[in-house]
Formats: sequence, C-alpha cells, structure tokens
Amino acid sequence: MGFWEKLEASIQQRDSLLCVGLDPDPARIPAKYGSVADFGRAIIDATADLACVYKPNIAFYEALGLDGLRALRDTLNHVPADIPVLLDAKRNDISSTAGAYARAVFETWGADAVTVNPYLGRDGVAPFTAYSDRGVFLLCKTSNPSAGEIQDWEQGGVPLYRHIAELAGDWADGREIGLVIGATYPQAIAEIRAASPKTWFLIPGIGAQGGELDAVLQAGLRADGMGLLINASRSILYADDPRAAARALHAQIRDARAQYAPRAATRNARAQEVATLARALFDAGCVRFGDFVLHSGQHSPVYVDLRRLVTYPQTLALVARSYARLLQPLSYDRIAAIPYAALPIGTAVALQTNRPMIYPRREVKTYGTKRQIEGEYNAGERVVLLDDLITSGKSKLEALEPLLAEGLQVQDIVVLIDRQQGGARDLAEHGYRLHAVVTLRELVDNLRQSGLLSGEEAQRVHTYLDEQGAAR
Repeated sequence: MGFWEKLEASIQQRDSLLCVGLDPDPARIPAKYGSVADFGRAIIDATADLACVYKPNIAFYEALGLDGLRALRDTLNHVPADIPVLLDAKRNDISSTAGAYARAVFETWGADAVTVNPYLGRDGVAPFTAYSDRGVFLLCKTSNPSAGEIQDWEQGGVPLYRHIAELAGDWADGREIGLVIGATYPQAIAEIRAASPKTWFLIPGIGAQGGELDAVLQAGLRADGMGLLINASRSILYADDPRAAARALHAQIRDARAQYAPRAATRNARAQEVATLARALFDAGCVRFGDFVLHSGQHSPVYVDLRRLVTYPQTLALVARSYARLLQPLSYDRIAAIPYAALPIGTAVALQTNRPMIYPRREVKTYGTKRQIEGEYNAGERVVLLDDLITSGKSKLEALEPLLAEGLQVQDIVVLIDRQQGGARDLAEHGYRLHAVVTLRELVDNLRQSGLLSGEEAQRVHTYLDEQGAAR
C-alpha cells in the first residue's frame, strides 16, 4: 500500500484529519518521562486512535546528537503499522545530494512521506518523487511571519507560492504531490484549492501560531471531506493532558468537516463549471486578449464577444445550462432576452428550462402589429431579464422600460459575465438584483491557471478592471 492509500485508510478508520507533530524539546518535556524516546512512545500511545498521521520533525532529534537519532528510531518503530509517518525534514539540494537525502528519508528511516523544499527546482524534487509508493509535500506558503519576504514575491502578478503550486503538478508527473500551506493564510488556501481541487494540503499553524480551524476547513476542504492534514504539535505535546488535547481537536475537526464538506461540494462543482466555461469561451474566441479599441474609443486588453456563440452550438448549450442553474431558484413566468447578443442565448435557455421567452425590440415597428415586445405575455407576470454581460447598469435599465410599461414585473437580471464595473450597484440602486454565472476576473484567473493566459496578461486585465472601477 502506497502512502496516499495508507493515509486515506487511516483517515477513514479514525474519522480524523489530525496530524500529530512530534517536536520533542527536552526543556519542555515533563520530568515524569525518563527520555525523549519515552516521551515519544507516551504521546503515540495517547493519540494512536485519534491521529491519522504522525509528523516527527527531524531537526529536534538531530539537535540531540546520536542519542536523539536513536530516540527517533525508537519513536518510528513505535508508530502503529497502519498509521503513516510523514518525516518533516524539508530536504533539498542538487539532484545527486537530493538523491542521498531521499534514500536517507525513505530507505534508512523508512518514512512514508517527507516535506521537501522546492527552491532548487524540478531536479531537486525528482529524487523524492521517484519513490512512487511514498509521499512528498512541497513547501508552498508557510506560516512563519517572514515567509512573505520570499513567497509573496510576484512576477507578472503571480506570487511565488502560487507558481510553486502550479509547478507541483508538473513535477509529480501524473502522480499525487502535496503542498504545505500555513493555517494563517486561509485566502491562499482557498486560491490554491480552486486551482488544485484534488491536492492534499499539510496545514501547520493551527492554535499556537494563530491559525483558525474553521477558516482553514472552509477554505480548503475537498468535497469528499478530505484533502487537508491539520497539524498540531506543541498544543498537544505539552498540554497538561495530551490525550484530552488531541481528543478535543479531533472532535473539533470532525464536527467542522461535517459542516463544511457539503459547502465544499458546492464550491468544487462551481469551480469545475467555471473552468469548463472559461476554456470553452476561450476556444470559441468569445474572450480574447490583446489591444482592442472599444466603442467609447478606449483601449482594452480584453474583449468579450458572446455573439460568436451562434457558431458553436456545444458551447452555446454549455452556456444555456449555466444560465439554467442560475435561474433555478428564482421565481418567474417568462424570460425576457435583450437584443441582440442575448437573443440566441435566451432561446437556448428557454429550450433548456422549458420556459417561454419574450424580447423587447430596440425599435418599435412602424408596420404590421407595431409591437415593442415580441412574444406572448400578460400584465402582472414576473419576468427575468436576460443579457450576455454587464458593465454598467444603464443598458439593462433602458431595456426594462418597455417591459414595465406593459405591466410586467421585474426583479431579477441574469447575465453570463459580470465585468464588475458597477453594474450590480447601479441595478441595486433601482431595486433590482443581479445574478451572474461568472465574473470576468474569474475567467481571467482560470485561463491563467490552466496555462492559456500568461501571468503578465492576466495582471494587465486586472489592472485595467481596477482602473475602470476606480473611474466610476
């Protein structure tokens, strides 16, 4: 059984995401324990039914010389066979030296997994990932106070820790690879989880370093209730009653998992929807990047043209399903699509939802029926206004006027893309609610994460959107 399978089996058996860190400091070990080895055995005996993995930090043992290394051997031998050991060694060097480190960790010490520093790049990590039955956790966004001096350094708008997370999958060559992310950065956990929905995260920093468990689980839990290893070291080791401390944290994690796993399922489903939609719109040329002159005469680094959807029926069907999901909880009798880009979209949505559609004409006919609204409707009915995207709310408010004049009731406006340039605020000021499948920033970030857009291009769009929002 490889590390990842052994880990999941241990989690299932103990209903636990608790990782107990073994960081023995002789100055803090109670006198009742005769040695570091005695202390390690006692902690394992007290927590073996609660911990899904043990994480001995090799530095604390090396600091004690040969006696410390003997204590480490004794401690490792005492861990139950069905509980994996993650050796916290943070090893790395040039490939030949890294190979020696890997042999030491996996062959000499027999650890199931190890923490690895990614600073030297792929060839410094490859000797560890070459052991296909063992686990590797790359340092990504650590919880120490000065970590940001290096890990937050940006190139093209992408911080180094995000770059490491993106590289990790390539370095793993199709196998699993974990990331170390500090509990003190729940926003980073959420960002990386969105880009890496299946990756395991080792989370230090709960408790003593100020990390909040609920925020971490809400940000990083996978839909299956896994994906996180919550490490606790000092808060358990040096508690008056280590078992009671471990049991309390185990219960807190278990209860929070039950609360946040359903939300994670919803979050992950939406993340997958956005990723699929972003790729489809990009491939259809509906979202383009470069230098475009807009109707206003301004230059824009991004151009959205959803009129192209008529040429791509599969993408149009995908878009219609996204609208249908957005419409499902709303109460309405008819869909009102705004000409022109939204007419084919509205038709596809009507077919998807089996709801009737009408549309307000831009110009009143001077012949025939002279109708301003095409399609059948009755005064008093509730209508959802549908358009392709929104920048400001002006065009939506104008499109509402003939509908309201005919006695139709409108409360909700739905669009595929919100450019986040004040449209939602404009509508809210008039009592209307905006519902958008996705924001333009989300599309841009997704395309960057999938490698279809460079970090520099993505940052250019973000800067442009920020400037446009400030101008309003």
